[in-house]
Amino acid sequence: MGFKENVSDIIKNIGGSENVSNASHCVTRLRLLLVDESLVDKDALEENELVKGTFSVSGQFQVIIGPGTVDKVYKEFVKQTGADEVSKDEMKKISAEKGNVLQKGVRVLADIFIPILPAIVAAGLLLGLNNMLANPGIFYDEKSLLDVHTGWTGFAEFINVIANTAFTFLPVLIAWSAAKKFGGSPLLGIVLGLLLVHPSLMSAYAYAENPGDVEYWSLFGWDIARIGYQGQVLPVIFATWILTWSEKQLKRFIPDNLQMLFLAPLALVFAGLLTFGVIGPITMAGSNWITDGILYLFEVSPAFAGGVYGLISGPLVITGMHHIFLGVNLQMAGTLGYVTLWPIGETVTLAQGAAALTMFFILKQNQKLRGVSLTATLSAWLGVTEPAIYGINLRFRYPFIAVMVGSAIGSAYLAAQGVKATSVGVGGILSFLSVYPEHWSFYFIGMAITFIITVGLTFGFFKSNLFKVSKTVDKKSEVKADASVKSEKASLQS
Repeated sequence: MGFKENVSDIIKNIGGSENVSNASHCVTRLRLLLVDESLVDKDALEENELVKGTFSVSGQFQVIIGPGTVDKVYKEFVKQTGADEVSKDEMKKISAEKGNVLQKGVRVLADIFIPILPAIVAAGLLLGLNNMLANPGIFYDEKSLLDVHTGWTGFAEFINVIANTAFTFLPVLIAWSAAKKFGGSPLLGIVLGLLLVHPSLMSAYAYAENPGDVEYWSLFGWDIARIGYQGQVLPVIFATWILTWSEKQLKRFIPDNLQMLFLAPLALVFAGLLTFGVIGPITMAGSNWITDGILYLFEVSPAFAGGVYGLISGPLVITGMHHIFLGVNLQMAGTLGYVTLWPIGETVTLAQGAAALTMFFILKQNQKLRGVSLTATLSAWLGVTEPAIYGINLRFRYPFIAVMVGSAIGSAYLAAQGVKATSVGVGGILSFLSVYPEHWSFYFIGMAITFIITVGLTFGFFKSNLFKVSKTVDKKSEVKADASVKSEKASLQS
């Protein structure tokens, strides 16, 4: 088939033009909102030479095309279907209305945390750099670099201040992002976040050590504790939701010419009273229970807890549920000053790349598909695992199973050794920079265990003939690989 015929075939196999509600695209995929996903013929769709794979997530049906080619396919797709074009953000808003309560909650958390993630990752890397400079035994025996080169002390102190800023004002970042997500004023979100960490309040850290020293506001017989919410996540999200809700309600009653004077003060006072008086104490207790519960599991049986987390990390990425643990990691970083789940879960990033690399050597008869494997490997080890997951490992199934097992065993080892990181860091081969230097040796050993087991199991499953259907390199794989190479060339040329 020609290009237009291939696009027509895609439309036919997703249920026809009338089954397409909205359409958008990213760098590699068509993102579609369909009226009825049960009408999709996935097997026939994946026979199309333009299609590398398909999956459904967060209410969207996504067709993997590849960089460069996806732009041309999207234009022709819209031309033939007449589908409503929307941006990726608009697509998220529309698809957020689909799914059960848990799926909607996860999408809300993802939309709040992802915009602030660059600041958190940067802070984690800078904290890791400061630890490298200040910890002995890295550059010199029994001495730190700062002990030998004292001129670097000021620089280390400076980057430490920058790194700690993101965690000191974490509620401000969360409130800003949450206000945007909930449809309120981001500026009011910033003010609310600053209110929750105001210097006149007793720090949440000080309160945890000396709860008897807290002071109170007496409001008409109602005593409200003057406690800050440093490092907290859930209280800030709920407080921001109250703020945006009250802001929307007040807009219905206050005339437009008076909103400048009365809207912000009334919304902030209402949200502040409910937060400090009711919502804040309840949600902060809940957040602390979650953190304490996870720490308890890792204290009782660290290897078991780490193994379970490593086992489910791969499937969680597919479902999007991993964003829940991002919130837990931020809570840990803000309240404890370190994170445990993030470095333990990073084994899955290495394992996805390791499995894809192994497939590069297994698929000896198909040079084109080997190229896809190699590209997916590099992408995974730079922190982006989707090409490895959807392009190779899930397609052949047994590499993904090897990833789960390898990640579980590697994570069990890391948890048993008590590996910690300064915060959520950059994924992939540079992830060790956010790990405390004194844990580097354990971290590298755990990653080596993950790599060896993942590679060994992938080869073992292949040789065992348990997945016979996945061993054959049929015409379908040839066609998909050819489409992949073409799209990669188009991307390089563009």
